[in-house]
Amino acid sequence: MTMMRCWAGLAALSFAAACGAAEFRATADQPTVLYDGPSSKARPQFLYGRDVPVEIIVTVEGWAKVRDAAGTIGWIERKALADKRMLLVRGGPADVRAAAEDGSPVVFRAEPNVLLELAEAATSPTTTAVPGWVKVRHRDGPTGFVRINQVFGL
Repeated sequence: MTMMRCWAGLAALSFAAACGAAEFRATADQPTVLYDGPSSKARPQFLYGRDVPVEIIVTVEGWAKVRDAAGTIGWIERKALADKRMLLVRGGPADVRAAAEDGSPVVFRAEPNVLLELAEAATSPTTTAVPGWVKVRHRDGPTGFVRINQVFGL
């Protein structure tokens, strides 16, 4: 009976972790090394530039196991990740609009793999925008709203 309770508890914890909100960060340094294990002695797999969004899967002793927009999984030193939230345009080009609605004028078009800074969630308490959109800022200055299904990093 005790073993059964232990397994039930582990299953509940796993389910709670899986249902929690995803944690995203951006690479802080250029280059940032993705390793195949949580150690600088592990085999390097990939180099990222600055501001690349990654999803944190788990953290262990100063290391973060991450997933990138392509689905690649590996380990990055936690200190190489910034709190800054960046988004990566995925799929085809994304129209960034003046307001969070399809009929709104296009401010600019972001091509695939373009990095955009998350300015604010369109469903935050300070905005009246429609769910499913986020406010973004291009590094050259223009801001607008993009559909969340067109970007990675949320």
